[in-house]
Amino acid sequence: MKIGQLEVADVLRRYGAAYRQTYAGSLSRAQRRVMSAVELCRTAALGGHVEQCDACGHQRIAFNSCRNRHCPKCQSLARAQWLDDRQADLLPVPYFHVVFTVPEEIAAIAYQNKAVVYDILFQATAETLQTIAADPKHLGAGIGFIAILHTWGQNLMHHPHLHCVVPGGGLASDQSRWVACRPGFFLPVRVLSRLFRRLFLERLQRAFDTGRLQFFNALASLQDVRIFARHLAGPRRTEWVVYAKEPFGGPQQVLDYLGRYTHRIAISNNRLIDIADGHVTFRWKDYRHESAQRVMRLEAQEFIRRFLLHVLPLGLQRIRHYGLLSNRRRETGLAECRRLLEVIPPRATATDELRPDYRDRFARLTGRSLRDCPVCACGHMVCIELLPHHGRPRAPPIGVP
Repeated sequence: MKIGQLEVADVLRRYGAAYRQTYAGSLSRAQRRVMSAVELCRTAALGGHVEQCDACGHQRIAFNSCRNRHCPKCQSLARAQWLDDRQADLLPVPYFHVVFTVPEEIAAIAYQNKAVVYDILFQATAETLQTIAADPKHLGAGIGFIAILHTWGQNLMHHPHLHCVVPGGGLASDQSRWVACRPGFFLPVRVLSRLFRRLFLERLQRAFDTGRLQFFNALASLQDVRIFARHLAGPRRTEWVVYAKEPFGGPQQVLDYLGRYTHRIAISNNRLIDIADGHVTFRWKDYRHESAQRVMRLEAQEFIRRFLLHVLPLGLQRIRHYGLLSNRRRETGLAECRRLLEVIPPRATATDELRPDYRDRFARLTGRSLRDCPVCACGHMVCIELLPHHGRPRAPPIGVP
């Protein structure tokens, strides 16, 4: 296969059955669902339709997508729609990018307790940012921000961290004025790091004390109170990584950035180089060495294992909004911010009673047409036949490859 034709789906179709058989006892239902969804995405199994150009007669088959949030092929429209919805939320102020990362000892616990520990990561991050921002010694304002969970590094290993996009300022406590941060500086990362560490470890300890953490295999000994305490001794002493990047150039740069991060998955298809001889080769950036471009070759089963490390628990929200941007406060909070910043509010867009066709939405949001004929470029592709599907992808029963 040539570069550009390779897909994660190809790896799963070729080596997924053997992987299921080998790891039948340890695969979660969520992981099985993701494997099935990615394998079947845009194949005859999910149905589709036949299109024909109304000018030259060219025909093509368009199969349905799986719409799974872990699928490399199903993020474009969801990303475009989400960004379109966020356009009206942007304020004419500098925006900052703050990253919160947990140490390896915590990441190991997180992998065996994803729902609990990822929620703790969100909660501790949100309280940290809001507490330090509200402190008069720093900003002295109520802020809003978007937090995006990523669980991977470029080499596909488990590396949970939150990317936060934060407007550079907020509302005064009496909401009488907009409080802007200092030019090029948001909040002190050392202060953020230490409060984040304390809040996270307090919540993690409460989760342990109330029996909400489970430990297996190499971590089974952490069920003992004393061993668990010793495991956290190192993280209590070390400095946790909180990184604040340079502010964005403006609202459009914020959207461009969010477009790269919000609906990203562990690995995109365009990073794959080769699938052969039981191995998968892909490109990755080595951030420890100035983002140097590297190539990694893994056994197919190890590649699948790493890909499945990042399957999220069902129902877990990986993009969350806080403070002025929370669902409860967004409308009134942003209205107050715009009033104080003397910004004209965006015009409300009319909503059609019927949901527009996905091709119309795709064209409006991306500027690329799915209707134009790829052969003659003059005609439009018209649906002439529906192809039946065999049902949504479901996880095979435990023990069945």
